[in-house]
Amino acid sequence: MTLTVNIAEAKSQLSRLVDEALDGNSVVIARRGKPIVALTPVNPPVQRELGFFPGALPDSFFDPLPEEELKAWGL
Repeated sequence: MTLTVNIAEAKSQLSRLVDEALDGNSVVIARRGKPIVALTPVNPPVQRELGFFPGALPDSFFDPLPEEELKAWGL
């Protein structure tokens, strides 16, 4: 269902119009009878799990690199 309202009505009925959009209805706001904007719900971002490595790293992984390794990397 598409609901078209003029700006003056949208100002006084914004909460109801937002609820309509969240319920899946199309809400169009018009100026002098001409559609200018549409209210649409924003999809929340997908919650992602932090990390990409399956498993755990040993604590030694975070130890400083030996001097020879640092030199090899030009550090």
